[in-house]
Amino acid sequence: MTVSDFRLHDTTPAPAIANPARPLRRLHVITWGCQMNVYDSGKMADVLAPLGYRPADGPADADMVILNTCHIRERATEKVFSELGRLRVIKEQRAAEGRSTILAVAGCVAQAEGAEITARAPYVDIVLGPQTYHRLPEMVARAHRAAGPVIETDFPVEQKFDFLPDAPAAQEQAVTAFLTVQEGCDKFCSFCVVPYTRGAEASRPAAAVLEEARRLAARGAREITLLGQNVNAYHGVGPDGRDWGLARLIRALADLPGVLRIRYMTSHPRDMDDDLIAAHADVPALMPFLHLPVQSGSDRILDAMNRRHTADDYRRLIDRLRAARPDLALSSDFIAGHPGETSADFAATMQLIRDIGFAQAYSFKYSSRPGTPAARAPGMVPEAEKDSRLAELQALIRAQQDDFNNRSVGLEMPVLVTGAGRRPGQIAGRTPYLQAVHMDGDASLAGQIVPVKIRQSLTNSLSATLGLSATLIVPAFKQERASA
Repeated sequence: MTVSDFRLHDTTPAPAIANPARPLRRLHVITWGCQMNVYDSGKMADVLAPLGYRPADGPADADMVILNTCHIRERATEKVFSELGRLRVIKEQRAAEGRSTILAVAGCVAQAEGAEITARAPYVDIVLGPQTYHRLPEMVARAHRAAGPVIETDFPVEQKFDFLPDAPAAQEQAVTAFLTVQEGCDKFCSFCVVPYTRGAEASRPAAAVLEEARRLAARGAREITLLGQNVNAYHGVGPDGRDWGLARLIRALADLPGVLRIRYMTSHPRDMDDDLIAAHADVPALMPFLHLPVQSGSDRILDAMNRRHTADDYRRLIDRLRAARPDLALSSDFIAGHPGETSADFAATMQLIRDIGFAQAYSFKYSSRPGTPAARAPGMVPEAEKDSRLAELQALIRAQQDDFNNRSVGLEMPVLVTGAGRRPGQIAGRTPYLQAVHMDGDASLAGQIVPVKIRQSLTNSLSATLGLSATLIVPAFKQERASA
């Protein structure tokens, strides 16, 4: 899975009030990477709540700091060590004041580079991989006793979701929520480290997902995004004892009281089955916005990437999806400069982008990930050429995104209000297409779907006015094929 390279601080929700028998401790979680890391950070905070940990404003105020890492982007390991150097200074300053600090490194870099972390940063107390978060309280106890670091990077036999607690009932809940339903990947794309850091594909039982969704909805979540490294490969045991695919899970979620909108990410084209395509036509709560990575438009490069589909396979799949849901908008991932990519291969990617038309996309230049097949492949593209190709690709995607947003102006849309806006008297929300919207209105509307008219398209958002018909009027967002 390729994700945008973003960094989130203090994304961890506040745990419930600690057991009064426990000493009050402070926790600060720094989260890098994808939405699944955000979800995991919240779960780590939940599992530490019974030990007395409450949120800290920053690492200087924290008795425990967790750096939850991402291994997707270039130089990920070096970025971790740079951050650890900053945290080491804070830890030493606190120690001089008589205050101890447990420093933990979690996530995919911890899984892939655990030995290097302990060798280069011996002041790190805990190193834990993504599949061992449920063991965190035990690791904290061991860290208090141990003279050296506690390392947990094995893939355990038990599934962590069988042991992680649901979010505390007293926790404040946002209008939108992430819910991990699947982890790991069996696709082994040549450029991707996920199978090595997250392990094989595994799906949560449908009953556990539905129960967590009920609790999220009861606390105010109205839009739920189902997460997985390869989410449409979901195959969980249903309450009836049979195998449920993602489509059946979505249909069951749509029947839950309070769940108004459903999204899912990230998907693989090879796992987009007939039932899931039909769900886009049949389930009104399933939003008409799909993130479906293709990575390249060249069959030769797709084969080198081990994607196991062709560019025309992707085109035909998009045709089927748009036939099922004519107002569907698309997002995707693209890599510029994969080993062996020629100018003709890159031109094929640009042609695919023109043929399909995207509302947005994530695009990156190829960066070598240690241990992946592509890292050893011949034909490395020079950095300057990768930079040039990426700039050209991003300019085309930006033009398509601007065109998509501009065509929203004048339309009536139902917007889910997520809360107050940036200025007094303003509220913010999301369109069905995940566009950010701001308008004048009362913050008490949070959690409601309100009718708006889009007035203006700005750089990264839309402005709107309230009070029109709730009927969604959409253009045919399908891009006309540039060539047969």
